Amino acid sequence: MIKKVEHVAIIVTDMEKAISYYSNMFGFTLRTRRQNNSREMAFLKLDQQPGFEIELIRDLVLQDEYFERGIVNHLAFTVDNIEDAVHFYNEKGISFNSETYNIANDGTKTIFFYGPNRELLQLVEREKL
Repeated sequence: MIKKVEHVAIIVTDMEKAISYYSNMFGFTLRTRRQNNSREMAFLKLDQQPGFEIELIRDLVLQDEYFERGIVNHLAFTVDNIEDAVHFYNEKGISFNSETYNIANDGTKTIFFYGPNRELLQLVEREKL
């Protein structure tokens, strides 16, 4: 059911500094950047490894549970069809953190769940262009 590792999300305190660091140090380029009421997000891609991204997250509303240092927020997996994947993993005993998936402004569908050690995991269906 899982196609590949989709992205890793990293909590940052300075978005400009983080984008610059990953771009200048490792050659990532900015794919998209967006903001909602609680978070600013930037997705960085690496031409040598298409399909894997780093998601940088800067909370506009601070979260109590984050450590003082940078933190990896979640691990995401690409799926072809999120409805089929949710059904498949429900049958295997996974309980998702919401009743249905979210749809981002670029059409990407996502849903979160916890792994066995309370690590945050995510399924992602990219919008088909």
